[in-house]
Formats: sequence, structure tokens, C-alpha cells
Amino acid sequence: MKKADVVEFYARLAEANPHPETELEFVNAYTLLVAVALSAQSTDAGVNKATRALFRIADTPEKMVALGLDGLKEHIKTIGLYNTKAKNVIALSQMLIDHHGGEVPANRDALETLPGVGRKTANVVMNSAFGAETFAVDTHIFRVCNRTGLARGKTPLAVELKLDNATPQPFRLHAHHWLILHGRYTCKARKPECWRCIVSDLCAFKPKTPPLTKAPAAKTESNKAAIGE
Repeated sequence: MKKADVVEFYARLAEANPHPETELEFVNAYTLLVAVALSAQSTDAGVNKATRALFRIADTPEKMVALGLDGLKEHIKTIGLYNTKAKNVIALSQMLIDHHGGEVPANRDALETLPGVGRKTANVVMNSAFGAETFAVDTHIFRVCNRTGLARGKTPLAVELKLDNATPQPFRLHAHHWLILHGRYTCKARKPECWRCIVSDLCAFKPKTPPLTKAPAAKTESNKAAIGE
């Protein structure tokens, strides 16, 4: 995508949604970290449903460790891979207590040393909790960047580095939120909704998908009889 088109691409997304935010619910940097860790291979809506009650009683590493593994599992058992995720959350909570004074470090390298925290999770926390200009490449961003030509790459890291290089100010802080939301609600995996996409003319994806049309009504036994079939 040409530089002028990149600017226009982001400008349109920004105009449509000036203040994008993560759809995960959290109350502080710690609960954001936990929510993002729980969201792997799960929906934000599913995580939010499980964590609303959890975060009312465990919004710090100390409270989470006190809740314990079994107590945590009871709250998140509706989330996929909850056994492994529960172990990681307890372990990362203890590590925050032991090595970071119970605070979430505002450093990507330090975040990545925590159990269950990879580069994508660290980038989300850095951006949403600390205002860093990071690009958390999930499946939505990976798809959008490759489809549109904004930042093509064969791996999430390759896309992240190209996206970092291609994204200008003043769009860098909110870029990954715009792209995630665009991929989640418009540039969908199975069938992108190109007919209502505000950046379709800037996008390299072809052929563009047309609007859906209503399928003809199925014949029922009663209307078959009415027309003599």
C-alpha cells in the first residue's frame, strides 16, 4: 500500500471510531494482563462474562494468589483451556509479587518472562495499560494486513515489524485497535463484508465480495399444494 493510501486508510478508520478501546473489561493493569492471558483462543465476550465476578474479588496479584488455583478455576471454567490458563495466572501473579513488588512492569521484555505471556499479550498490555505505541498482531490483524496490503508478512512478527514501520503519526497509538475491530466486524475471515467497508477502494483484496441477497423462500407442503405441486 502506498504511503498516501496508508494515511487515508487510517484516517477513515479514525473518523469512524476516534477513540477505539479493547473490548476486554478490566479495572487496572493487572486485570488487563489477566484478561488478555485468558483470551487466547477464546472470545472477549466469553472472557468478560467469566472475569466480571472474578475481578470484584481478585484485582491484585496478592488477592489472586490468596484465591488459589481451585478458586480461580471455578470462576474461569467456561473459558477454553482454563486449567492451563489458571495455572499460568497464579504463577504470573506470584512472580509479580516476588520480582516486581506486585506491580505490572511497563516493559515488554519483563512481561514476556511471565508465565503464559507472549509477545502479543505483552504488546496489548503495553498499549492499553501504559500508552505505548505497540502493535499486537492477532489473527484479525494478521488477516487484515495481508489482505489489504497494509503490512504483508508470513508470520505475526513479520507483520508486526512491517506495521510498525508503515504506520505514521498520529495513528500509531490506536492502530492495532482499529485493525482488530475492522477484522472482527467487517473484514471477516470467511467472507469479508466489502460492500460496506469504508476502506475497500484502498484495499488490494480481489474480488470484492458483493452484498448478500435473500435466498428464495423454501417451498413448504402448504404452498406446494396451493400451486398444484
